[in-house]
Amino acid sequence: MAAPLRGQQPPAESGYDLWLRYVGVEDAALRRAYASRITHLVVQGASPSLRAAAGELERGIRGLLGAGVPVEAEVRGQGALVVGTPASSAIVRHLGWGRELDALGPEGFVIRSTRVADRPVTIIASSGDAGALYGAFHLLRLLQTGRPIDTLRVAERPRLARRMLDHWDNLDGTIERGYAGASIWRWAELPARIDPRLVDYARANASIGINGVVLNNVNADPRVLRADYLAKVAAIASALRPYNVRVYLSANFGAPLPPSSTPDAMKKWGGIGSLPTADPLDPRVARWWREKADEIYRLIPDFGGFLVKASSEGMPGPQDYGRSHVDGANMLAAALAPHGGVVMWRAFVYPKNADPDRVKRGYKEFVPLDGRFAANVFVQPKNGPLDFQPREPFNPLFGAMPDTPLMPELQITQEYLGRATHLVYLAPMWKEFLDADTHARGAGSTVARIVERAPNGTSGMTGIAGVANVGADSDWTGHHFAQANWYAFGRLAWDPSLPSDAVAEEWARMTWSNRPRVVRTVESMMLGSWEAAVSDMTPLGLSLTVDGQHYDPGLERREGEYWHADSLGIGYDRSSRGSDYVGQYHEPLRRLWDEPATTPPELLLWFHRVSWDFRLPNGRTVWAELVHRYDDGARYGDDLLASWRTLAGDVDARRWREVQDRLEQQRAHALRWRDASVAYFGCRSGRTRCGG
Repeated sequence: MAAPLRGQQPPAESGYDLWLRYVGVEDAALRRAYASRITHLVVQGASPSLRAAAGELERGIRGLLGAGVPVEAEVRGQGALVVGTPASSAIVRHLGWGRELDALGPEGFVIRSTRVADRPVTIIASSGDAGALYGAFHLLRLLQTGRPIDTLRVAERPRLARRMLDHWDNLDGTIERGYAGASIWRWAELPARIDPRLVDYARANASIGINGVVLNNVNADPRVLRADYLAKVAAIASALRPYNVRVYLSANFGAPLPPSSTPDAMKKWGGIGSLPTADPLDPRVARWWREKADEIYRLIPDFGGFLVKASSEGMPGPQDYGRSHVDGANMLAAALAPHGGVVMWRAFVYPKNADPDRVKRGYKEFVPLDGRFAANVFVQPKNGPLDFQPREPFNPLFGAMPDTPLMPELQITQEYLGRATHLVYLAPMWKEFLDADTHARGAGSTVARIVERAPNGTSGMTGIAGVANVGADSDWTGHHFAQANWYAFGRLAWDPSLPSDAVAEEWARMTWSNRPRVVRTVESMMLGSWEAAVSDMTPLGLSLTVDGQHYDPGLERREGEYWHADSLGIGYDRSSRGSDYVGQYHEPLRRLWDEPATTPPELLLWFHRVSWDFRLPNGRTVWAELVHRYDDGARYGDDLLASWRTLAGDVDARRWREVQDRLEQQRAHALRWRDASVAYFGCRSGRTRCGG
């Protein structure tokens, strides 16, 4: 797409291109500088991933510079852009970078300005084809964001081995917690027709380093393991494979059982087998899963493995047979191990008999099992101990299971955060989680460092998962700004140390414009949005204040289970004097969070029940602070609208209008939250008249 003339309305866009728009570079001097450094493209090697890298570079350079560049077999003159590996490219091989490339691994890469035959060239090199592909996307990111490329010396590698999107897509095309249209998989058309959209989906994932996709809902329909559906899965895998994206499946633990004639709402359709049991210690069950794994890998040699929700919320699992999570996970792991597959066993369990306080139950279930899982099993806890709340303390399982690979599960789709109506940039929330110091091995034992370290005997077992917000809407995510969360998840999965503001700036430049005023405005809107959402819905550590659809206020629904408000006070006592949930953390957190005075105000009501007149460090009482924060959350809706209106004419009219519509809905919804919450707590506290 050509750059608009100054003052001209940019052409309409649907949002389909995401952050890979490749709009022409507006700055003429910068465009000339890029053109002088990239006069022709040399990609030596013909693997699917190298062909994908070449195709993306051709596409990107044509869009950014306004003209394509020739593809040559060798360096000819100045300004060559060379892409390859020592195995595929004689040029890369003769540079002698083998040791450095090996240290970065097959997904790492270098991008370097150097000379070949005394000619200035730019080299993208890796020890693996996937790394060369990632390097190509990184160079395009530099061009898209207006960075200089004349003296490049970049060396990057992913900090986590498995960087996953978990789709909660159902076989009927619906998506649980999906707010962007139907599933993109189009099961009815597969395997005969592969939607070209899947290639663009793979490109988007590769551009941010995501290398794995779970295709189906954790509340798994066992039919996905039938032969007819496995053929469909194989077709999807073929579309994603050139972009280094492997497919995984959510497996229903009851799959070996016969189909049920009266399906349960959660256990779903029984199974697809004929066994009388799914007991993981029954040899017939273990054999059934081994044969199923063999069948899958014959069709999909690079299949990643199984994600399993078991013995949770009515889903079948080993506890149905008096067995443990270890028994269930290790049985499946044994079936996958000969093929290199992994099991991701979700820790989202909360049996009522474990403890009256729900947030303690996952820890009590899993910590005693540390070190007993097979080497190819991840335990997958949510970032917090409850359920994807706008703010929670980090899950205490991180720091409590040193001998088990842990794969955090984050939620990209905004189940509790205004769905695809609200603009909520989630990177600051994820950074708060990743940077949280568990003190498991003394100060500096952050969640990120724990996750990045594979326990002894589990080489390569590191990873992170995000519940996807992708659907068939033209803009993929239902809200143009929700694309930022998909982008940010991938960038933080690649490198958890990246600052959330730097990621926001990248996305703003690639998705909207490099014009400074647009970048500043968009970034400012994003960076305050998460705290505003917390103020809207769960200030001071409240949780589950939503209705049954997890969208509108429903304060009376969970009161008493997760917090209690009356004339005396508000909150949940999780101190050593209450449920002693605080005891699941390491010192000094256990001591600091045990007292209201030393608990951060953001988590006060999570850990403590205090009076309405309890005074916070800022001098306000709890009652006054709640009212203030609800006002702040509502006011942010006005601020977002005012900021966005200043960009009319700076971004294309279609996307500007669609964002404007969403922001107006968000403002109205935030006001509804404020008014309902202040009225409810005013009544409960006796500060205001009930019903008036």
